[in-house]
Amino acid sequence: MIDNPGRSFLFLLASSRHDGNTELLARRAAEQLPAGTEQRWLRLGELPLAPFADRRHDGEGVYPQPEGHERTLLEATLAATDLVIASPLYWYSVSADAKLYLDHWAGWMRVPGYDFRARMAGKTLWAVSASSTEDPAASDALVTTLRMSGEYLKMHWGGALLGYANQPGRVVEDEGAMARAKSFFSAA
Repeated sequence: MIDNPGRSFLFLLASSRHDGNTELLARRAAEQLPAGTEQRWLRLGELPLAPFADRRHDGEGVYPQPEGHERTLLEATLAATDLVIASPLYWYSVSADAKLYLDHWAGWMRVPGYDFRARMAGKTLWAVSASSTEDPAASDALVTTLRMSGEYLKMHWGGALLGYANQPGRVVEDEGAMARAKSFFSAA
């Protein structure tokens, strides 16, 4: 079990459904964190980001200072020691909201004053996902997307907690996923 009092978990809920199976699984895992562990829960759908525009090769490649929801997400990301992307499996990868959030990382690396890349190094990235297929290989692209995105920024990979559910609320019937949730964050 994590016993580092300086840990701060940011749960990024990337589902179009409130209280969906992925969120239920993430909350079950979070219940196991030690008392007093800081947790912040943000719904990406409630903090919409503008479409990402790649400006790396435009002039100096510097991005403007983020405002609004983008600034909220950037600052929450940098404040956390652990990022948990809770995305259902959509077309065999992360949801559109999760993908857009990750796309913005490319811009945040080039926003003056944030030192995004250096500040992300050493954080831990986790994945939580529910899928309507029982084949764990169906989640390979989702897991690879998140793991490699974290590795690119020299983050630690905490792992992926995967569950099966083909209707709302049914992930609790996946006994294996519920058991894995109890010890998911103990690997940190």
